[in-house]
Amino acid sequence: MIILGSTGSIGKNACLLAGEHGIKINALACYKNYKELNEQIAKFNPKLVYIKDENLKKYINHKHVFTQIDGMVEFLKACKSEFEGDLLINSLVGFDGLEPSYHAQKLGFKLALANKESLVAGGKFLDTKAINPIDSEHFGVKFLLKSSPKIKKLIITASGGAFYNLSQKELKTATPQMALKHPNWDMGAKITIDSATMANKLFEVLEAYYLYSTKSIDACIERTSSIHALIDFVDGSSTAHISKTDMKLAIAHAIGLGEKEILENVNLLELKSIKFRPINLNKYRIFALKDEVLKNPDLGVIINAANDETVYKFLEGKAGFLDISENIFKALDKFGSSSIKSIEDVFEINQKVREFCKGI
Repeated sequence: MIILGSTGSIGKNACLLAGEHGIKINALACYKNYKELNEQIAKFNPKLVYIKDENLKKYINHKHVFTQIDGMVEFLKACKSEFEGDLLINSLVGFDGLEPSYHAQKLGFKLALANKESLVAGGKFLDTKAINPIDSEHFGVKFLLKSSPKIKKLIITASGGAFYNLSQKELKTATPQMALKHPNWDMGAKITIDSATMANKLFEVLEAYYLYSTKSIDACIERTSSIHALIDFVDGSSTAHISKTDMKLAIAHAIGLGEKEILENVNLLELKSIKFRPINLNKYRIFALKDEVLKNPDLGVIINAANDETVYKFLEGKAGFLDISENIFKALDKFGSSSIKSIEDVFEINQKVREFCKGI
């Protein structure tokens, strides 16, 4: 297989599973963590590698190194010519993941997707039926749909993030350090902030729309993160997916290891008290956009770009926590009527929204 984002959390877990189960890794790609990349090269001996930063190429212990000067698309084309029919894991962070997702499918790779932005911004231009989702919620839904009864409603769960117990007034002075203390998951900074604002859950709703072709989707708070997804069926029955908070399970199924023992089962007798609570739309303003986004999924590219820019401003101390949702609504006011008819439109609107948010 090929792993894009090999030095991140998903990528490292994918490498771990590949080593444990004898899966050949033919290519690795990362942003700038060359030390971790070199360790992976030494262990897995890939044929091709990619590091985005051209200045770091000289530190890579490999004779076939691509960078952003060559381009990710050229790297994928080289991979295609070298290894026919490979599985490609895309765990890149941010909007940069859309282009490789789009071209990976065009080139005929089987796509295992952990990059939310690919679906949120460009889902209408991807073959979503051919995607194996790497996400605890969407893996849970896919697992529950194996018997394929008719769905009445999909329900994904949210932990509520680091600020669930804070008041609206307290959020005004929330700091990045406070926001990065997720109660259940060990994730990167960007997605941890998205969990605190509930942008992450809005994105997952939009992903579910593309993956499972339904607009009957909701979310609720389940603070232990033991239950990842639920489905109401039309016959009146409901079912839930329960597992430990470990992304190796979703990754394993996405790469074809679903029949292997990956994790220990949850001991139901030791489960904490599980309660489901509604999402407070006054506190989590971004999630209040759910119905509007399901009516017009093209808004995803605007919300993603505005969120992206402002989250990084917040992490740098250049914006407040509540500015994240505020800037999203400002961007929607300005660009919400934009028409997206091609993949090129996605990239154009993404750029315009980012420039607008940089100026706020």
